[in-house]
Amino acid sequence: MSKQSQLEQIIRPAVEAAGFEFWGLEYLSQGKHSILRVFIEHEDGISVDDCAEVSHQVSGVLDVEDPINGFYNLEISSPGMDRPLFTEQQFAQYLGEEVELRLSVPLNGRRKFKGTIEQVNNGVISLLVDGESHDINVQQVEKAQLIAKY
Repeated sequence: MSKQSQLEQIIRPAVEAAGFEFWGLEYLSQGKHSILRVFIEHEDGISVDDCAEVSHQVSGVLDVEDPINGFYNLEISSPGMDRPLFTEQQFAQYLGEEVELRLSVPLNGRRKFKGTIEQVNNGVISLLVDGESHDINVQQVEKAQLIAKY
């Protein structure tokens, strides 16, 4: 099981018990400067107090489970307008929207794509990039985020 999956299994129940939707997480292992960033969502939006409440809950669980060796910073955040996308369901929520993504392995010689989400089906995202459609497996997406429209 990957570190991301292990952390999600520990953190998701704490976030949901506090009354929030677990949107996703990023774990950046950088020695003493490692960061665990947890994204939470709620239909009424997210306030600083909400982040503090979830931080308290998650910190307690992480102290007990101790899944990360060494030092790290815990950050709790709203996904924001340029929200990261982690799951097939999240990609499907934003059909027709523009997204930037990076793949874990190259597809047709490239890892970075910027385009419009055309459809999402059975774990495959159809992304329209410069008039050409690319089928990308959700499992190959290393990082993705919406391009905010201001």
